[in-house]
Amino acid sequence: MGITIGLLYDQIRWEEKTVLETAKSRGLDVNLIDAKASIFELTAKEKIPTLGDVILQRCVSYFRGLHLSAVLENMGYTVVNSYNVAEVCGNKLLSTLILSKAKIPTPKTYVAFTPESAVNALDKLGYPALLKPLVGSWGRLIIPLKDKDTAEAIFEEREYMFPLYQVYYIQEMVKRPPRDIRIFVVGEEAVAGMYRYSFQEIKTNIARGGKAEPCKITDELRELSLKAAETVGGGILGVDMMETESGILVHEINHTVEFRGLVSATGVNIPKNIVGYLLRKAKK
Repeated sequence: MGITIGLLYDQIRWEEKTVLETAKSRGLDVNLIDAKASIFELTAKEKIPTLGDVILQRCVSYFRGLHLSAVLENMGYTVVNSYNVAEVCGNKLLSTLILSKAKIPTPKTYVAFTPESAVNALDKLGYPALLKPLVGSWGRLIIPLKDKDTAEAIFEEREYMFPLYQVYYIQEMVKRPPRDIRIFVVGEEAVAGMYRYSFQEIKTNIARGGKAEPCKITDELRELSLKAAETVGGGILGVDMMETESGILVHEINHTVEFRGLVSATGVNIPKNIVGYLLRKAKK
């Protein structure tokens, strides 16, 4: 009896299509699991036997994917990436804590919980700085704080938003070239790297207009990206870094990585690497 891969999704994008095609080309069965249509009995005593030997979680919605991972793992499934990895990578504060504890270089960051204390944090950190949402992707809601008046106005507005946005995650604006580096890690291997050039002053996301170019994976980049990936729990991860005068900083780790731009820039067959990793996980 062959191995079945479960593919959990809420949108079928280019990435999901290529993983599906790669798996089928290897003679594997793929069970598509539509997160938006799925229901699960939380008090069930046995897992549903038809979902797969290993499940690849690819939901665009962070909270949907996170909670479904918890449900499926509780039922006995191996989910890639795991609930614990998703929880840490999807929350910038948790990512900063775990990276800092592991002595992985990361930008100087403060957290505050009222507008007044957030201004005090900026007095310590200095201007300009960045206000980032705890949860979010594609550079959304990242706001440059160039002076005290701007910061006070933005913090006051945040008090009327959802409570999650009233946790003020404030980070130094790192002096760097107009680009960052993404290293795609699969298990214990750094399989591809690219530079992402800014489409705005601070944002480099390919999905929103950033330009991609291949990046040679040096020994330093390989060692740092693998250490960062291992620190958050490992799996299929995009490790984002910045070049600074004092060295490379890791500023984010992505757990449901889009990789179309990376494949286009480097020619690396990332879907093949992903399917191979899933097979290894299914056989354990």
